[in-house]
Parts: sequence; C-alpha cells; structure tokens
Amino acid sequence: MRRGRVLAYGAAICASWAEIVDAIALDLSSTESIKNAAATVAYGMMSYYTGNLTGQNTGNLPSPYYWWEAGACFGTMIEYWYYTNDTSYNPTITSAILSQVGTNDDFMPINQTKTEGNDDQGFWGMAAMTAAEVNYPNPPSSEPQWLALAQAVFNDMAARWDTSTCGGGLRWQIFTFNTGYDYKNSIANGCFFNIAARLARYTGNSTYADWAAKTWDWVEGIGLMSVDYQVYDGTSDTTNCTSIDKIQFSYNQGIYLFGAAMMYNYTNGSSLWKERTQGILNATNIYFKNGIMYEQACEDVGTTGDCDTDQQSFKAYLSRWMAASTKIAPFTASYSLPLLASSAKAAAAQCDGGSDGTTCGEHWTDNGTYDGSYGLGQQMSALSVIQSNLIGQAPELVTNSTGGTSVGNAAAGTGSSGGESATVIAPATGADRAGAGILTAAWIAACLGGVFFMVSGT
Repeated sequence: MRRGRVLAYGAAICASWAEIVDAIALDLSSTESIKNAAATVAYGMMSYYTGNLTGQNTGNLPSPYYWWEAGACFGTMIEYWYYTNDTSYNPTITSAILSQVGTNDDFMPINQTKTEGNDDQGFWGMAAMTAAEVNYPNPPSSEPQWLALAQAVFNDMAARWDTSTCGGGLRWQIFTFNTGYDYKNSIANGCFFNIAARLARYTGNSTYADWAAKTWDWVEGIGLMSVDYQVYDGTSDTTNCTSIDKIQFSYNQGIYLFGAAMMYNYTNGSSLWKERTQGILNATNIYFKNGIMYEQACEDVGTTGDCDTDQQSFKAYLSRWMAASTKIAPFTASYSLPLLASSAKAAAAQCDGGSDGTTCGEHWTDNGTYDGSYGLGQQMSALSVIQSNLIGQAPELVTNSTGGTSVGNAAAGTGSSGGESATVIAPATGADRAGAGILTAAWIAACLGGVFFMVSGT
C-alpha cells in the first residue's frame, strides 16, 4: 500500500447515472434498517470483486485496487457477517483469503512478494485476526487456520525489526530492491503493534504484549506520535529518522487506537493503557467536521477526486476500530458511538448515486448531495460506518479462553520474512508487475522545510 499526496482517481461517471433516485434509507433506531442498509452497501462493494469469476485471480481485486485493499475488503466482510449474521458471502470470503496465504501460510504469496510491503501483509494478517476474534467459521482442518495466520504475520514482522537505523522499527518495504525501503512509517509499525496487542489478548501470551509495548515506545520515541497522541505518517532512515512527515491519515489514528484498547483490556484496565487509549481517541477529533467523519488530509467538500484510491478507503478503518474498541475498552463508547451514528447517517445520505440510486460517494459532509465519486473504497467506508452502529448488540470479541475456536501455531511463518534467512526473491520485472496487475510504487522523498512528504501509488 502506498501513501501520499492526492492522486486523481479518474473515470467519468456513466451518463445513465444522471438519473438519481433515493439514497439508502437508514433508521438507527431499527436493527433491521441498519442491516438492510449494510446489505445494500455490501452488495455494491462486493460487485468490485471479480476474483470469483472464470479466468480471474481469486483473492485479488482488479485495477486500480492494490492487493492490500483486497485484504481490507475481506476483513470488512468478515465484520459484515459478525454484525448481520448474513452468511451468503462467507464461501467467497473464505476462499479469497485462503487463496492468498502463500506457500508458508503467512500471506506472502509468490505473485505479490516482489512488491509486497509490511503494511500490505499486515492488512491480510489483521483480517485473519478479526476472523479469530469474532469466531468467523473456521476453514477445513486441512487449511491454515485464522489464528495461526495472524501469528505467522507477527513472526515475520518481528524478524524484520530493524535496529540498524533509528534504534529499531519496521521499514515500509520488506525487500531492499523496492522503493521506500528506507522509509519507516506509522502504518507498517501500526500493523505490527495492532496484531501483537490483539494476539496478546487472544492468547494471553506476554511475548506479544512485550512486542506491542516495544513498538508503541519506538513510535512515540522517534516522533511518529506527538505528545498529544497525533499519529504522523513516517520518517526516513537516511536521516536516522530525525525528520518526520507530519501528514496525518485517519487509518493511522485508528490502528493505534484499537491496539491500545486491546492492551488496556489485556492489562485488566491499566491506567497507562487507559491514558494512551483515551489520548489516541481524543486525537481523532481532526477527522470529524460537525460530527461527520472525513479524511482531513485530502477531502475538500464539493470536489471529486481529492483523495487517491487508497485514501478513499481510510474512513473504513477508523470506523471499524473505533467501534471495536468500545467492546474491549467500554469507556470509549460515550465518545465514539455518537460520532459513528452521525457519520453513518451522513454516509447513507451520500449513497444516492449510480443507476441503482444507492452507489456511495466519498464526501459524507456534503449534506446528502451525491458528489459523483464512486469506487470500492467509498463503498467499504460507508459499509463500515453503517454496520458499526450494530456494535452494541454484537457478540463480544472472544479469546482462546472465552469461546474462541481458532487453532493457533506460535511458530507459524518461516522462510519469507525478508530477513537474512528469507528466501531470495529477484526484483520485479515489468512483466511481473503487469502479470500480477500491480505497479511498483513510486516513492519520492523531498526535503521541504525539514519535513518529508511521500507521493506514491499503493
């Protein structure tokens, strides 16, 4: 996945879309209404997935969507099952996830590893972790299991912890030949922190908690998190991480929020992790305008194409993790639930585009006026915030001692970590990229007032 300044997601809206009908109806006092709205948006989102069609690549999304967003999409659909009990998509979701585990069962499939970064792998690992936590139906015993898959990703990432520069941290990229290898960013380390904290709670193993705390301390100490808990994008090891790119994205804030909430729960409500959870939560305020969630780094109300393809999905993750945090850190509910409710109403009102009249736009702050934007990210964001309003009646997130049924393997994931013992993988060729439907990211670091800005593609 690649972060950066705004890249236009250019495509003309079909002429037939001029005939707009009613937006999605949403009555937050009615469980049935929320589920119906979620079902409509989920259908629209899954229409972008072509991997279950003859001749297409199972588990992959078509261009312009990168591999990481497929993992995010399927993780969202696991939560759709969790919230609604609708099993109709389960065979597709399970098949898609298992198709991407790779030969070492760690989400390093050979058709992705030449361009795969730590954050890409992390989103698939978090999807598997979600499946374990919500007791999503387990794969056949002959297939890798959800918990073991998450543990494999953790083990790979732990092996990549790099103390050669900046006193530690994970690099954005896994392999030296990929552009951005010298960038240590919040999302790669956030994936590791998030998975480690969740594994600590699920398994009770303190090793995971130790890594979560170590990662938090590094992120905070290097300056990727401010004293008031605002999470910045990243830093370059070419300057030993002394200059910080201070652009902020909602998914960075959300990924640390959920990890901190997990640590609060794991430590039985420690004051340290409560303070950190509350601090991270309070710092989400920049992602809300008049109580409605928006991506403040790239959304300008009334203008389409502000956020790039990746960024159009970011509100999905903040929505998901704000909601899930209320389950394991209940003190966050009084802050989060009203904002998720007001944002869901605004998102549903923006879902009034397309020939079906229910295609979701990007700018929820546009007071229900369809903005002409459409795509998988817009659908995923709307689905996530709408179904998050069912969190109060959703089952508790399980652990292996409270009803969790997923089978783990603490030693999972070897041979593809990107470290010294990893399999040597040649740099991607143009044919490799075209065949996989993936472009190598363009990563440009420029010194501007001592701050690094990143412009890239996934």
